[in-house]
Amino acid sequence: MSEQRLRAIVGLGNPGAEYERTRHNTGFWFVDALASAYRGSFRSEPKFKGEVARIRIGNDEVLLLKPMTFMNKSGEAIQPLAAFYKIAPGDILVAHDELDLPVGTMKLKRAGGHGGHNGLRSVHQHLGEEYLRLRIGIGHPGTKDQVLGYVLGRPNSADDKLIRDGLIDAMNAVPVWLDQTLEKAMQKLHSAPPAAPVSKPPSN
Repeated sequence: MSEQRLRAIVGLGNPGAEYERTRHNTGFWFVDALASAYRGSFRSEPKFKGEVARIRIGNDEVLLLKPMTFMNKSGEAIQPLAAFYKIAPGDILVAHDELDLPVGTMKLKRAGGHGGHNGLRSVHQHLGEEYLRLRIGIGHPGTKDQVLGYVLGRPNSADDKLIRDGLIDAMNAVPVWLDQTLEKAMQKLHSAPPAAPVSKPPSN
């Protein structure tokens, strides 16, 4: 497999103020934090069914996308962006909430299944499975019948802080990927001690 070039980062979430601070929107939190740190601003792009920002990290320009399609149709926003800019799936990082990781744990992952995540299921339908993922740990409520209310609920203040601190670590892995390799970024995020923040993610 050739080394991926990071060209676009997509945060998954649901549009609207009522969803803004929910666990299901932590993908939005990540791209909002990157836009804030690197002085990008989101603008509505109807042809991509979402909001797009452009940031520069060192010598690299990276597109940020927040689909405005609602979670279960996220792929309908990512596919036209990828087609227009001729971005291969392996050069796209999709940030999403992850029930199977402890709160605040961040993991980069190459390809693979969608694990039942409705947003990833839609991305699979439109891009296949070769895109990269940032799995944002939100923890699990304990039983399957609690999941919907849990992901659409707001974390308490302690969990909110754990997630946002984890997002800072994930942000600090991005320039490592761009300057070196994805493997180096994975090593930094998965095994290094917490890094000094680039910029605090904005409060929602």
